[in-house]
Amino acid sequence: MEDKERKISIELSEEVAEGVYSNLAIISHSSSEFVLDFVRVMPNAPKAKVKSRVILTPEHAKRLLNALQDNVNKYERQYGEIRKDDKTFNPPFPLNFGGQGEA
Repeated sequence: MEDKERKISIELSEEVAEGVYSNLAIISHSSSEFVLDFVRVMPNAPKAKVKSRVILTPEHAKRLLNALQDNVNKYERQYGEIRKDDKTFNPPFPLNFGGQGEA
């Protein structure tokens, strides 16, 4: 039996191609799925809106983790280490997200 490589044609609409800016991700999970909420937080604004939500199976979440790590490594080889300012990862305000989720 011969293995044939499957090809998938992926379409990208203009609207989706524009992307969504996010400066905060809230990740929660259950036994069957991971939920990634991408939020845009504006300075001095008392509220922030979820701009996009992606729901993944645990297997796909792990694949995303590995692919993201691979791309960060490639980026850092080309442009240098990404500096992480710990202050930017800890908002100076509590996050109220319906009582669930982690930042």
